[in-house]
Amino acid sequence: MKYVLLTLISAMLLSISWPTYGVPFFIFFALVPLLMMEHGVSKFSEYKRKSWVVFGLSYLCFVIWNIVTTGWLYGAKNPDGSHSILAVAFPVLVNSLLYSLVFQCYHWYKNAQGTYWGLGFFIAIWMSFEKFHLNWEFTWPWLNLGNAFSEYPKLIQWYDTLGATGGSFWILLINVLIFYTVRTWEAGRKRKDLIRNSSIAIGLIAIPMVISLVKFNNFNEKPIGTVNVLMLQPDLDPYDEKYSIDSLTIENDLLNLAERNSKGKIDYYIAPETALPGRGSISETAFEKSMVLNNVKGFLSKHPGSVFATGISSHHYYTDKNNLPKEAYQLTPELWVERYNSAVQIIPNQKVEVYHKGKLVPGVEIFPYMNYLKPLLGDAMLNLGGTVASLGTDKERVAFSNPFNKGKIAPIICYESIYGEFTTDYVKKGANFLAIMTNDSWWGVTEGHKQLLSYAKLRAIETRREIARAANSGISAHINAKGEILEDTFYGDKAALFAKVNLYDGMTFYSRAGDLLSRFSIFALGFLLFYFLIKRLQNKMKKA
Repeated sequence: MKYVLLTLISAMLLSISWPTYGVPFFIFFALVPLLMMEHGVSKFSEYKRKSWVVFGLSYLCFVIWNIVTTGWLYGAKNPDGSHSILAVAFPVLVNSLLYSLVFQCYHWYKNAQGTYWGLGFFIAIWMSFEKFHLNWEFTWPWLNLGNAFSEYPKLIQWYDTLGATGGSFWILLINVLIFYTVRTWEAGRKRKDLIRNSSIAIGLIAIPMVISLVKFNNFNEKPIGTVNVLMLQPDLDPYDEKYSIDSLTIENDLLNLAERNSKGKIDYYIAPETALPGRGSISETAFEKSMVLNNVKGFLSKHPGSVFATGISSHHYYTDKNNLPKEAYQLTPELWVERYNSAVQIIPNQKVEVYHKGKLVPGVEIFPYMNYLKPLLGDAMLNLGGTVASLGTDKERVAFSNPFNKGKIAPIICYESIYGEFTTDYVKKGANFLAIMTNDSWWGVTEGHKQLLSYAKLRAIETRREIARAANSGISAHINAKGEILEDTFYGDKAALFAKVNLYDGMTFYSRAGDLLSRFSIFALGFLLFYFLIKRLQNKMKKA
């Protein structure tokens, strides 16, 4: 029961640290009880299968953490209106399993190499896993530790140097130091060591926060210009209205919303993810002939100097079976189609510019590792009312230039806004402000849309770019380069939000270097594994 209690304490501390309801300071020692559980089971228990006990208890901890923080996924619905059990069960159970495997590797390494080497290995493998979780096709970095402080931007201004992955390293390092402090106290009861180690831990917590407060209060980067942005929030029900109302009615409502709120000069109209066309999609080979897109150009002709950026559903047809992208699927014996979740920039008398979402939601927009898993699982895609097929992506980010002013937007689509280093690629392409186009109403009034908005603050700090965020429902918002929400809307409102957005062209260290500590951790992990293998080989040679 002692070990179960330690496990439950860690689960509770991890859960109550999470945005947007939690207090993140608990995260600094949330993993300590779990580390104590592992140490107790390894050194003092009489279990015959200690590794299975450690695995089972750690899995219990991570399942609770995942359920409490991401249980809102249950709000996703099937086309018949019932809640999608698979939408929450798969991420919770699999994500918890992955975290447990990481902890199990630490358990094995620590028992083989000792506590000191083991704790270094713990930091290295956790950081490496978070980096891996950002890049594979089952990607789900929602619970990366550095995200925990997203509601406290004043305390994490140093993320412009090391990013949210640097925040994960910070949190892991302090957890390990506190665990080490507890263990040395239990072993020797030396007050001098306790005071020294506690002081180091407090310093490691406080110093980055003090630096952040100084950076926050002294932020004086000069913008290269300002643009007037109108963010449109049409509030379409994603399960019903979006796919039952005809496209022109949806578009007319959107353009009427824009017209009613066009007071003064508007440089950018920004509409949400897949705001157009509603049911179906727009052929990319016929953009210039599309009635939907030409209606937007007609609207813009009444507002000279304005640009319209919006999310759309689009597709591209192929007739050459020898030159097909892997996401294309067959419609007829001689016709294939690839579908996209796209962002477009529309300007009168110019070709429509398009970008295809690069980070897709596993199980909803992409069948992960389709060539390997589809023969085993069949069609395991979640059906939430739209097209059930893997979507195509762009390999590189793009930034849309504005011919009327200095604006150059990053067309970030929904799920992409969770990814730090990925977002810096827009900045490297010249983007001087971030336009997030999202649809957060899949989960109803839950923590889901609040957390996704909160994580956007991290991207503002990392890149020092202001954000104009247009949500279908969810919360539309203007976020400044310090991660503060300056204006926002209410969930479920049909509204438009006006903002004067500053344009910045400076490059932060993080924008240039990306997840530097993650790459260092991967190198450290490789070294520790190599060291383990060398030591094991040496021991075998001595015995021989």
